[in-house]
Order: sequence, then C-alpha cells, then structure tokens
Amino acid sequence: MGRIGIPELVLILLILVLVFGANRLPELGRGLGKAIRGFKDASHEDEHHDERPRT
Repeated sequence: MGRIGIPELVLILLILVLVFGANRLPELGRGLGKAIRGFKDASHEDEHHDERPRT
C-alpha cells in the first residue's frame, strides 16, 4: 500500500459530493475545523494547567 495520491483524493471528494451534496460540504468542513480547534485549545489548556506549581 502506497501513499494517497491525487487520483485517490479526487475519488474521495467525488464520493463525498455524492453522499452529502455540494451544499453540505462547506458546513461539514466548518464543523470539522471547529472540532479540531476545540480539541487543540483543550489540549493546550491542559498543558498550561500542568505547568502551574502546586501549593
């Protein structure tokens, strides 16, 4: 198994358009971006929380 190339990405995009429709894809992308951003923010909060000295 090799890497995913351009033809495979185009095929995946076409399948996504068929399944979700062209109008829903931007909504899905925004939702996924917000979820990833929330996960990153939460992980950074945990890192900062761990750095505080305990009293």
